Amino acid sequence: MALQVIEHNVNTEGPPAAVFALLADGSTWPRWSPIDAFELEAPGAGDPEGVGAIRVFTTGRHVSRERVVTVQPDEVFSYDLLSGMAIRDYRAVVTLSPLGEGTSIHWRSTFRAKLPLSGRLYQRELGRFIGQVVEGLARAAVSAV
Repeated sequence: MALQVIEHNVNTEGPPAAVFALLADGSTWPRWSPIDAFELEAPGAGDPEGVGAIRVFTTGRHVSRERVVTVQPDEVFSYDLLSGMAIRDYRAVVTLSPLGEGTSIHWRSTFRAKLPLSGRLYQRELGRFIGQVVEGLARAAVSAV
C-alpha cells in the first residue's frame, strides 16, 4: 500500500517550551484536543512519558495505543501507533521551530493502509482530526505561558 502523508503547519505565540510541555504530557491532551481521556500504560526510559512510554488515548469509543519514539525537548516529539486503527507503520513527528517569541508547529504523520482503497479515507479523516489537535495545541500553548 502507498505511503499516506498528513502535514499541518500552525504558528502560535506560545514559546517552544510551552508547546513541548503540552505534547510531552499526555494528561493535558483532553484539555486542548478532541481526545476524551489519557492513560499511561507503561513508563518510558528515565521519564514516565519519555522514549518507550506507551500512552493510551480515548476519543469516544475509539482507543489508540502509542509508543513515544523521540523526545528532544522544545524541538521534536514523535510517536508510533501500536493499535487502534486499520493502518500500519503510523508515525507522527512534531517539529517545533522558534518563530520570534512564538513557535512554528509542523506536524507530519505518515502511514500505510491495511485495507485496499482505505488510505485516502484515513488520510482525510485523520487529517481533519490532527488539524483539530494542532490548532488546540497552538491555542493551549498561549494560555500556558
